[in-house]
Amino acid sequence: MDKQATNKTNSENVSRRGFLKVSAAAGAASVMAKQVNAHTAGSDKIRVGLIGCGGRGTGAGIINCAMSSPGVELVAIGDMFQDHLDEAPARIKRNLEKQELSVKDVYKVTPETSFVGFDAYKKVIAADVDMIILTTPPYFRPEHFKAAIAANKHVFVEKPIATDPAGTKDFMKTAEIAKKKGLTVVAGTQMRRARHIMATMERLHDGAIGDIVGGQVVRHGGGLMDWRKSEAKRRPEWSDVEWQLRRWLFMTWLSGDFIVEQHVHNLDLLNWAMQAHPIECLANGGRQSRDAPEYGNIFDHCSAEYTYPNDVRIQYMGVQINGVSGRNSLRFTGLKGGAYIDFARAAIEGKRPFEYDGPSVNPAVQEYADMITSIRNNEPINDGRQVAESTLTAIMARMCAYTGSRMKWDWCMNASKLDFHQHHLAFTHLHMDPVAVPGTTKLV
Repeated sequence: MDKQATNKTNSENVSRRGFLKVSAAAGAASVMAKQVNAHTAGSDKIRVGLIGCGGRGTGAGIINCAMSSPGVELVAIGDMFQDHLDEAPARIKRNLEKQELSVKDVYKVTPETSFVGFDAYKKVIAADVDMIILTTPPYFRPEHFKAAIAANKHVFVEKPIATDPAGTKDFMKTAEIAKKKGLTVVAGTQMRRARHIMATMERLHDGAIGDIVGGQVVRHGGGLMDWRKSEAKRRPEWSDVEWQLRRWLFMTWLSGDFIVEQHVHNLDLLNWAMQAHPIECLANGGRQSRDAPEYGNIFDHCSAEYTYPNDVRIQYMGVQINGVSGRNSLRFTGLKGGAYIDFARAAIEGKRPFEYDGPSVNPAVQEYADMITSIRNNEPINDGRQVAESTLTAIMARMCAYTGSRMKWDWCMNASKLDFHQHHLAFTHLHMDPVAVPGTTKLV
């Protein structure tokens, strides 16, 4: 989980006008058409359906939602696996108690509103709910999002929103439908709501460091080697599909690789700072540490050069290997100064120095607070295009790294035929692609 932005420094405060301006830029207060679902504006109850009962869904997902606002009721849950579904109630209740939240007021799920299987998402959406939280593996996001919007539900979409260009484009189309319907769509790119980052971005966009001429994004961390350790070794009764789904974090078709599944946070901040998506990318990467079968076919290191408008080059470097020196930050160089951003601190240096010294929030909770406020006030938010572009920024670098090919955004968006979608996914045989070899793996 991303660190809460808590560090405060002694410097100028941001005005209320500034906060409102940044909030609008971040997509936290965009007003669209009137909502079409059955929720009554001003109602004190928000009925929630949770699709995906893994660690994110039963932990940060519904718990942060309940922490954000009074009147949240979890009424339906669904998961692919019976054992995950069976374990979910106890985990959710335990996590609610840890936050001193009332279990009886929040947890309203019954056996009749607990669903399992490939169609569990349809049953959760069909339940009497106002909003849906999507915390399944990213592969499923476009399909589940489309079904929820078709049913006129407000949707919280955990990042990333796809694992391939085809899914990204499909998600974008659904996000536009949601906008026309006046439905709220909030993305799990939580650092968009961190106050120190919002304030620094406002100044960056107001020219505090002049035109940006270069920068870097670095995220070095551990290899997550113990993730779902109890499911790491394949059991004889598990089909190819079941084992890959249980190990989805390490399967390219399900997670998108680590740059897509996790480092999308950092690339989302990059696009926000640049006020654009990249127009070209060149990348490389490989797999040196996570090479056992239980780690699927994803890389453990990746580097990229992103080219933004006006030929601005930004370097990205990402690593997930145990024992490496940790770092998680962005730096930008401008004609009049520089900017530094991480998940806990941000500062501007130069002729107009700045470091935020104001109220702090937990952005992972704030994103739900913004969502629920928008539903209650009938003032929709739509983060769809933003998170889709950030996801494709990560996918493009992964495709470049896997193949060794330079790639333009327009080609990735409009010409690539890469599509991981399985039309009739079932617990059966499914060949796992070999680990990509740059220069050998073909570009699709």
